[in-house]
This record gives sequence, structure tokens and C-alpha cells, in this order.
Amino acid sequence: MFEFSVASKVFGPTEAADLGVPWYDFVVCGERRSVRFDNGLLVAVPARLSALARADTIVVPPTDEPAAVPPATLAALRRAHARGARIVALCTGSFVLARAGLLDGRRAVTHWAECAEFAAQYPRVTVDPTVLYVDEGDILTSAGSAASIDLCLHVVRCDYGAEVASALARLLVVQPHRDGGQAQYIDTPMPAPPVADPLADTIAWMTEHLDDDLTIATLAARAAMSPRSFARHFAATTGSTPYQWLLRQRVHHAQRLLESTDLPIEVVAARVGLGNAVNLRKHFRRVLGTNPQGYRRAFQAPQPVS
Repeated sequence: MFEFSVASKVFGPTEAADLGVPWYDFVVCGERRSVRFDNGLLVAVPARLSALARADTIVVPPTDEPAAVPPATLAALRRAHARGARIVALCTGSFVLARAGLLDGRRAVTHWAECAEFAAQYPRVTVDPTVLYVDEGDILTSAGSAASIDLCLHVVRCDYGAEVASALARLLVVQPHRDGGQAQYIDTPMPAPPVADPLADTIAWMTEHLDDDLTIATLAARAAMSPRSFARHFAATTGSTPYQWLLRQRVHHAQRLLESTDLPIEVVAARVGLGNAVNLRKHFRRVLGTNPQGYRRAFQAPQPVS
């Protein structure tokens, strides 16, 4: 319901009068005359599926059951794409386009929690789990939930320019453009390796000493292995090199400090083992696609009013 409402608000007639430009002719269509959303609301579908044959832009909302989307809908999407319609999929609507074969050989995104399954089901699609949306020209896909706002505003920006898109964003009381991608929203807790794994104690110790100077030689000695053997076993256990694993855990720890404290960026950098603010900013942007200050503004809990 959320993503459907976003598309209705952005492309529908509600705000058009305040924007001063000819707006989209918004139509809701489908195979059935009504649809029940995930929150239980039953909503009428006023137009038939045949409306897709006349649409310049088609927005596909998410679904919990992409496999249940009827073949007629998939065929209508394929025909619309073949004649040049622009197709926009919001959140798990990407699964629908993938089922229709429209994402083969393309980049796409969906909600971060579904990206692994999406990539496994559709190996011919290049899934980018870090971004808020992907614009492939005639096909656009968005990450989860609120990222549908980002993509719909991007479509407006492409069609009407930045000034109109910014005016619409102000009417909706949202940012015209958000920094970073959906990587900053992914909940990535410190991995807990199996107890029987010979590296378990060392990895647990690493998570408690992120601010130390952790070299391969030091870690290998703690695990009673040669550096080469340690690196090989570490990669087999975690799927990552020790350096990359440490970097991600340090950035993750920095996220928590930025959310829960007012510590200066320089202090946060030291506490997570990244040395200084310059290093923290560099790695923070590389891993999450945003900067520490921007992340803090977006995610720090408000202080209680006394």
C-alpha cells in the first residue's frame, strides 16, 4: 500500500495545481476490478489491463507473491516495453519485471532484504543492493519502501527538471534527493561464526578490539596459525578477507556510535580503529555511500525534551 500510495501521490492530480505544469494522466489498471493490499484495505481498480497499451509510463508496485502475477499481466508488460513504454518497478515490483524477462542483462535493485533471493532466482540480472534506485533508461527499479519516493521524484526530475521536482518534494515534505544508497539502512550485525570453528575465538576477540592495530601476523598468532593459513581459513569461514571484514565491522560500529552518541567524528574514528576523521569519511562513503555527518543527521535518535 505504501509504494502504491507514493506513486498515486507523485503522479496523480493532487499536487498538480500547485506545480504550474501539465501533469501526468494517472490511471490505475489491472486484471481484477479490486485488489486487497497488505494492510487489509480493499481498493477499486477502475481501468482494465488494456490501459497498459496506451501508457507512456507504467509503475509496477511491489507484491509479496510475484509468482502469482498472472501471465496476462506479464505479457502486457512485455508488449508495452516492446512498443517503447517506460516501466518503473517499486521495491519487489522488480521481481515482476524479472519474471517477465525484462531485466535480463540489466542492472536492477529491490529491497535489501530480498536482494540475495532476487539474485539467486534471476542470475541474468545484475543486482546492486547498495543503491536507492537504478535508472536503465526505459526500465527503472527502486529499493525498498521509502526508496520509491526517491525513484518517483527522479522520474519527475527527468521529465520536468530539477526545479519542478524540488517544488514537488517541498509539497510532500521530503528531501528532493537523498545522499547515499540503501546500504546505510541494511542491518548488518557482527557475524557469529560456529562455535566449533577454530577461528571462532579469534573473530570474537576481533569484534571486541576493533580499535586495536590488528595485523594479520597478530591475528594469526592468536589463532595459532601461520599468516597464510589464517588468511585462507578466515576467507573460507567468513567469505571475506580479514582486512575487508574488519573494515565493515569498524564502519558498522561507527554507525552505532553515530546513532547513539554525540561524540565528535574524530573520536568516533579513533574508537572504531579507523584512526582519524579523513579515514572514517573515506571508508564510510565507500561502504555505505554517504558521509558520517549525513548518516548521523538521518539516524541519530532525538534527545528527550526535559
